[in-house]
Amino acid sequence: MKTKVSEIKISYRSKVKLSETPKINSSATAAEVLFSNWDKDEIEVSESFKLLLLNNNNRVKGIFEVSKGGITYTLVDLRIIFGVILKSLSTAVILTHNHPSGTLLPSNPDKDLTHKIKRAAELFDIKVLDHLILTPGGDYYSFADNGIL
Repeated sequence: MKTKVSEIKISYRSKVKLSETPKINSSATAAEVLFSNWDKDEIEVSESFKLLLLNNNNRVKGIFEVSKGGITYTLVDLRIIFGVILKSLSTAVILTHNHPSGTLLPSNPDKDLTHKIKRAAELFDIKVLDHLILTPGGDYYSFADNGIL
């Protein structure tokens, strides 16, 4: 008699040709892509953590919202992050979250989470290129540009 178990199916479907997606070559380009795809009604209301998923040529494969929280924080589960990165066959990622308060500087928990994700990514040969903090006013802070990645 065969034991019943659930089937697990993993898939990724691209809706846009990669040749037509933006190529990320700076924090400014990444911030532009993220701001243009962020819900303007939500950026100053609640904190969200997202992934900008990239291929080996730094072309954008997509943006995935990992979590959405309250006014001052959102919980981030590394298992979800790496499930999405691996499922999408991304080779690089830019982490991003918003600060509804408009504060540009990263908190110690922001720094700790970034380093934790970066260490885990190294095990999978995934490059964490940056972590951007976006504010409602259109400003951003880049961990890479500020030498703390």
